[in-house]
Amino acid sequence: MSHLIAPSILASDFANLQSESEMLDKSSADWFHIDVMDGVFVPNISFGMPIIKAIRKYSEKTFDVHLMIVEPQKYINDFKAAGADVLTVHYEVCNHLHRTLQEIKAAGMKAGVALNPHTNINVLEDIINDIDLVCIMSVNPGFGGQSFIENTYNKVTDLKALINKKNAPTLIEIDGGVTSANARQLIDAGADVLVAGSFVFKADNPTQTIEDLKNI
Repeated sequence: MSHLIAPSILASDFANLQSESEMLDKSSADWFHIDVMDGVFVPNISFGMPIIKAIRKYSEKTFDVHLMIVEPQKYINDFKAAGADVLTVHYEVCNHLHRTLQEIKAAGMKAGVALNPHTNINVLEDIINDIDLVCIMSVNPGFGGQSFIENTYNKVTDLKALINKKNAPTLIEIDGGVTSANARQLIDAGADVLVAGSFVFKADNPTQTIEDLKNI
């Protein structure tokens, strides 16, 4: 599978979400990456179900919804109703991760698990075959525009080895600080999905930037 590009609308112009969504829909982006923050798990608040539902009408592409919230299990069906196709929860807030993943799948979505920079991939060893996507945070979650954490390459390599050892179908997603300068190395390490926010939306030509990332 060639790698997927998932621009993060957290970095978009919120005053022009319709035009930004239409731009992504017409671009070579594969997914919309949508960060939901609650100001509790992370020190920022973004948006929730009404915004996802509002932009859903402008694209049939995969909506990759990343929940940076506490108690995500309470809102699984709400995010499905809003238009999520992939729903990712953080390992760090799920006391009953297996149950949460099963509930996400039962609701008709792909189930993802995100890991903060300090969390070792080994915590997923017993559950990797139940995970459709692992999102490795390559910055500390909560804000866009942060610098890429170099140890991410090692985590991707280790996670890919675990996936291969367990013969799991899991995709590896990288979220934070992704640019054309590190995309190739991430893909070579085993990444399948690249999330790019500021690098895309702050570019002079976002559509071309997405195309360039897709062609790396």
